[in-house]
Amino acid sequence: MHFTKPEWVMHKDSAKSDQNTKRLSIFSVHVHPDGSRIATGGLDAKIRIWSTKPILDQASELSGKPPKSLCTLTMHTGPVLTVRWAHSGKWLASGSDDETVMVWDHDPNARGRVWGSDEVNVEGWKPLKRLQGHESDVTDVAWSPGDRYLASVGLDSAVIVWCGFTLERLRKLDQHQGFVKGVCWDPVGEFLATQSDDRTVKIWKTTDWTLEAEVRKPFEDSPGSTFFRRLSWSPDGAHITASNATNNKGYVFIAAVITRNTWTSEISLVGHENTVEVASYNPHIFLRNPAAPISTSNICSVVALGADDRSVSVWQTKSARPLIVAKEVFERQIMDLSWSWDGLTLYAASSDGTIAAFQFDPTELEGIASHSDQEQYLAKFGFIPHPLPEGYTHVSKQEPADIVLAQLQQANGFDSQAGSQGTEKVNILVAKRAPKDKKRAALVSSTGAGVPTTRIPSSAGPPPSSAPWPNGISGSKRVQLTQIHDAKPQSMSQQTPSQNFSGSFPLPSEQPFVDSSETWSRHADLAQPMELDVPIDAFDNGMSASAKGKRKASSIIDLTDDNPKAIKARTLGGDRPVEVHVPKPISSWATAPHSRANGTTGTWVGGSGMQRTEPLLPIPSLLSYLKSEVEGTGEFLEAKNIEENGSTEVAFISGKQTEWLDYLPSPVLTIKATSSFCAVGTEDGSVEVYSHTGRRLMPTMALGSPCSLMEGYKHALLVITVSGQVYSWNVKKQTANFQPVSIQTLYGIHPNFSLVSATVRENGTPIVNCANGVVYSYDSALSSWVKLADRWWVEGSDLGQGRQRGNSTAANRGIMSLIESNVAASPDESTAEKPRSSWWSAALTLGHLETKLHSTRLLHSPQEYKQALLKYANRIAEEGFRGKAEELIRELFGPVYWRPGREDSWNPIVVGFSKRDLLKEVLSVFARSKTLTSLAVQWQDTLKKAINDEQFA
Repeated sequence: MHFTKPEWVMHKDSAKSDQNTKRLSIFSVHVHPDGSRIATGGLDAKIRIWSTKPILDQASELSGKPPKSLCTLTMHTGPVLTVRWAHSGKWLASGSDDETVMVWDHDPNARGRVWGSDEVNVEGWKPLKRLQGHESDVTDVAWSPGDRYLASVGLDSAVIVWCGFTLERLRKLDQHQGFVKGVCWDPVGEFLATQSDDRTVKIWKTTDWTLEAEVRKPFEDSPGSTFFRRLSWSPDGAHITASNATNNKGYVFIAAVITRNTWTSEISLVGHENTVEVASYNPHIFLRNPAAPISTSNICSVVALGADDRSVSVWQTKSARPLIVAKEVFERQIMDLSWSWDGLTLYAASSDGTIAAFQFDPTELEGIASHSDQEQYLAKFGFIPHPLPEGYTHVSKQEPADIVLAQLQQANGFDSQAGSQGTEKVNILVAKRAPKDKKRAALVSSTGAGVPTTRIPSSAGPPPSSAPWPNGISGSKRVQLTQIHDAKPQSMSQQTPSQNFSGSFPLPSEQPFVDSSETWSRHADLAQPMELDVPIDAFDNGMSASAKGKRKASSIIDLTDDNPKAIKARTLGGDRPVEVHVPKPISSWATAPHSRANGTTGTWVGGSGMQRTEPLLPIPSLLSYLKSEVEGTGEFLEAKNIEENGSTEVAFISGKQTEWLDYLPSPVLTIKATSSFCAVGTEDGSVEVYSHTGRRLMPTMALGSPCSLMEGYKHALLVITVSGQVYSWNVKKQTANFQPVSIQTLYGIHPNFSLVSATVRENGTPIVNCANGVVYSYDSALSSWVKLADRWWVEGSDLGQGRQRGNSTAANRGIMSLIESNVAASPDESTAEKPRSSWWSAALTLGHLETKLHSTRLLHSPQEYKQALLKYANRIAEEGFRGKAEELIRELFGPVYWRPGREDSWNPIVVGFSKRDLLKEVLSVFARSKTLTSLAVQWQDTLKKAINDEQFA
């Protein structure tokens, strides 16, 4: 694959002189169907049309034939946010901040100088019609298959459908409740999809423009600050890939894959480190097995994603890993992506004012099918579109579209292949087979106002890095990239064909970037540099101010172990060898700011001005070495308290490499590393929190007394000091999960009370295991310590762990099951012989289940909550307790006349489930009982009416 970034494709600030040209943001890019030209829309309120041959072919760029800039269109009065060529290639549609959609037509007589500037239009395009109807910025437009319709969306929350022939407005769809920022058409022609800041994707029927479906689930926590939510429909019609979706309550940025007909999103493309702004499918379908006939089970697609992390990824839906990841190819976020009609070139536009082109070799995108095969496959859907308006066509009898394009190409000096064929030879690197131990090299963009243009020649030896290119030659930076392959690629026999659409994608469990993984961002390929067969050092960040914008040759460095000139990324302390240490107790610390009492349970004495306090918890022993591993990665955080010179050192180790180190003024007592952060607690009562690159994520926190215990999970950090203060923070948000609270309250419960262990949930909820057989947590909503589990239930509850049978292992049990198994003990035989009331078992079982409902909700364990709720409903039904049943029903149903957004006092969601969805299952349990059937039937009717009212409200 070849990467090209032409510096001459730009939208200029007309207020600046040529010597001080300022790049303006490019919001949209789209390739003409014949591949010969691209259109861009930018902040300068202009549309610019460029030749693609000079972008893809170095000889053409140097010769100036065809011209680089073909035309500049200036009728918009606001920034142009979207440009889209019609499938016929005759018309171009654009949407702008000026609230209008413009449709442009080719005009052979409109060549000449652009009014008010020195630019010259080589070819002419005239405004055919101004489409007015939006009341705010137009953010996206799209042509339907065959150009039957044109759809436009905007910040007025409206979707407008125009006739693709008469350009008259046909329908305005206004059911979105937020800015609409993306639109795409079903290639079959049956549906239209739109995406909005109201966190939904809506699917519309083209037969009557009614709402077919609304998808909410993967967008509930998506940020609303993105420029666009550009979505794309796969060429086989099976899937929509939607941008700006998230997993794990907004912590994992994904692109959501929505399956046709079921309109559910069970598949995610995970790995980008920031919001995905745009998705774009390759216009071709691909065959898993090129030798097999076209069928649903043998079809896959290629989709590209552009994100706010400045990276572009390309995925083939038969694989769980991306084909290619171009990391930080721009200086700002990606705004738009567009594939050429031959499916071999991808163009990307960024708000930094530049574009890039990714040229694939046909061997890299194997299994590509022809468009005729695609049309034949889509015909199997049996959809019959609306007839064309009488007397209208996009191809006139006098001047067919292909003749028009041929005349344009002849006049402008280029052919329709845009550099894919021809006599000019593109200077590229020919990569050798990569060694097994090949290194990774990142594509690093240059700094500076201008974009320096660089080529890598194909000569045997690289030119010196200081050798400049001849002055006055404009060009583009071209590098050759390779695909990212799995270490053990799956053979076709390992693929399980499926007859439904979801078979085109691997199952979520097959994907390496699953949202349940703690370390997704560190194992995802998108968090790594691109893998190159030929490492590149093409762009020198150390340019002097005088060299900015000038052409500069690059050097190629072989990053093999035997190359003495190999350049590696520097890390703080990375030149030090990793040593093995054995922890040893330290008896005295000469430079310690605080004195330590003899023993671990003595009196802790603060510094000057601090009073002597008796610790509730023991002070950890002062050791020479502490270590905390990041689970499942081989990485670890270590701390060294060096007794000889009184210094303290903290370091993060990955494999045999020291990633970073730091020095602290006080010895380290506690240490914790998670997939998201590293934390240390020192003897002077301070806590330091670092990222995995060694940046301090939070200021040094002074807690007043040393940490006795430190635990972490994902983004949550829990600290309990020796004085009994409990702290919980969300490191990502840099906020406290609740106000500090003392554990001293629990010490008055039992004379022999002691803390056995503590841990923390992802939501910051502490779990404190005590020696009296009770597990506690702190509920910030109640401002109180609460019991999560109690050994008491073993005595009487039918659900006590001592009475349960099962072979479930700790790996597949939920957090509540693990807690209860830890506190459960063998039942005392003398206790079992005590006479009990006949209601003893029922009362304790119901009490146990009610406690479990509260506990699983606090711990945010959805599946365990649902399991406990259904067991509770079943027990109520068995006992025939109508009062409890009705109260539970009313709690889940909520106010009778409740509507979404109309009342804040009742929350319709509990641990991620809809309460009314849970109520359906509870009522099904009650309906099967002998005593609660009539109650269940009555409420089932009420619930059905309420749901119908919600849909039509």
